[in-house]
Amino acid sequence: MATTSITIRMDEKLKKQAEILFEDMGINMTTAITMFTKAVVRQNKIPFEITADPFYSESNMRVLEQRIANIESGKSIPKEHDLIEV
Repeated sequence: MATTSITIRMDEKLKKQAEILFEDMGINMTTAITMFTKAVVRQNKIPFEITADPFYSESNMRVLEQRIANIESGKSIPKEHDLIEV
């Protein structure tokens, strides 16, 4: 089987963390990426669920907009627990 090279960019800290984890698993970055790519091709999808950050959910954005409006009008001080929806 012929091989080819790819070049990717990622955060340096993330790369180092991944390399340490893969080393603990007995594989290297190339093997891990190859395993991921084979899973994508085999399953015809990303092999894990991808979700948006709940901070940016529609309901939380409404709370943020209301809090901003209240702060701008001098009505209230933001409460951190009101801004995070899980």
